Amino acid sequence: MSLRDQIEQVLPGWNRWYPSLFDAALDLGIIRARVCSPDSLLLSKRHGKLRNGAANAHREQWGGTT
Repeated sequence: MSLRDQIEQVLPGWNRWYPSLFDAALDLGIIRARVCSPDSLLLSKRHGKLRNGAANAHREQWGGTT
């Protein structure tokens, strides 16, 4: 079920009271903010993990180094 469908189920006509889908979902408790460390938000770290995972998968499948 999509976010829009969930909001429509809880509050039909939500768009008369809320400027965006996100605001309605937040107020209705369908989505919640989570606190995370600023370090986890760095794209370079996220991309580094993806690169490392790809390199490990390559090594497992083909052996050697990348």
